[in-house]
Amino acid sequence: MVEALRKTTVSRDQLEHANEMLLQEVSERKQAEERFRQVVEAAPNAMIIINRDGRIVLVNSQTEKVFGYARDQLVGQGIELLVPERYRRDHPGYRSAFCENPGNRPMGAGRHLYGLRRDGTEVPLEIGLNPLETSEGMYVLAAIVDITERKRQEELFRATVESAPTAIVMADHTGRITLVNALTESIFGYERDELIGQPVEKLLPQRYRAAHPGLRDSFFFAPSARRMGEGRDLNGQRKDGSEFPVEIGLNPVETSTGSFVLAAIADITERKRAEEELRHRTEELARSNRDLEQFAYVASHDLQEPLRAIAGPLQLLQRRYLGQLDARADEYIGHAVDGASRMQTLIDDLLAFSRMGRSAEPWEPTESAQALEYALGNLSAAIEASGAQIVHEDLPVVHAISTQISLLFQNLVGNAIKFRSKDRPLRIHVGADARSDAWVFHVRDNGIGIDPQYFERIFLIFQRLHTRRDYPGTGIGLALCKRIVEHHGGRIWVESDPGNGTTFLFTLPRDPGSPSK
Repeated sequence: MVEALRKTTVSRDQLEHANEMLLQEVSERKQAEERFRQVVEAAPNAMIIINRDGRIVLVNSQTEKVFGYARDQLVGQGIELLVPERYRRDHPGYRSAFCENPGNRPMGAGRHLYGLRRDGTEVPLEIGLNPLETSEGMYVLAAIVDITERKRQEELFRATVESAPTAIVMADHTGRITLVNALTESIFGYERDELIGQPVEKLLPQRYRAAHPGLRDSFFFAPSARRMGEGRDLNGQRKDGSEFPVEIGLNPVETSTGSFVLAAIADITERKRAEEELRHRTEELARSNRDLEQFAYVASHDLQEPLRAIAGPLQLLQRRYLGQLDARADEYIGHAVDGASRMQTLIDDLLAFSRMGRSAEPWEPTESAQALEYALGNLSAAIEASGAQIVHEDLPVVHAISTQISLLFQNLVGNAIKFRSKDRPLRIHVGADARSDAWVFHVRDNGIGIDPQYFERIFLIFQRLHTRRDYPGTGIGLALCKRIVEHHGGRIWVESDPGNGTTFLFTLPRDPGSPSK
């Protein structure tokens, strides 16, 4: 009897131990389930667990936000509650197929997926499916991402591409076309579905196709936004086989599905035609200018002899018979001599103007200060008569034709003397400032000034703003200055405050070897 009781006591201890083990296992399982629930709850995406029958057994808070249902409104319901009406009939078949061949995979690969919210609106989704094997059977965990914003961005991107002013072609790293816009269809003559999935070489002339894959690989090796074929003439090929000139900009595009290149293609047929027409007209203009220079040179040169034949006797007549004839005869002779003198001055200026592009004088380092002093020597009489005070800064050495620089200074200083104010002593300042690639010279005076409306006109040949009686001259001086400056690769302009003076400015390129001030 005692032995029987002892054996019965051992059995009770074993039972208690087994019970403790069972309770511990249940506790651990509950803890594991709780941890799983916490992981699901903390997930950034909507998470839904369904059983083999398609009944919802678990959702997280993100599911409530995405679909607009409270948790207790979903648990126990069929998953088709969240599927748009048009997809519900086929959905059980898809679910059964998954359960028969379970595996981690995206749902509806290659198709657009949508969910149905409580308010009846649809939401674009991306869904990943994962099988869960448990002692109670298999469940399916669906991770659901609301891609509304991504879709909106994609639509915005497509709208931007579609409305672009150039043809847009997007290709993947293998060179297959993934996207084109309407202008691509218009320029190349293909329908959109004739291009999607095709190699981009389809749009290239045959002679470029063999080398293109290597160029494409080079781009993907070091992707960056840049022009394609910099410095080369590029051509595209239409569906009908005809070629046309293009300009192409390349832009790398990185996405979650891989690397792409976005090509913006401009048809530059009209630009090329305009450039060719401009080149032709420029050549015609240059030829016309050369002919005009030749004519001016020949005409002015050939006029010298008959003019001397007229002016010489007139001057002799004036000197010998002045005062011996009546007053009207003296006046007539004076007009004739004056006209012949003006004609001689005009011919001399015209000759100087026509010779400007024909000079055989050497280009050499030229001391600007010496060129100015030479010009002031030629103007010494006019300077003395006007009482002009002329000062200049240290002037640079420039690579130029020295006689032309002297003539440039002579005309600009002479212009300041001619158009001086009667109300104050004339002051002229000559200087130069260094820029990175040029010297900017100025000739500044305190004369009568120039109205801004005439700033361009004064540099045209034979243009005068005043009568010959007020200010004598031929109207060639400033046109000659402009020609000299442009011949040296610079530009000339004027700044003025009418009544307070004028500043003529001109640039001359800096000789890399010339000293700075």
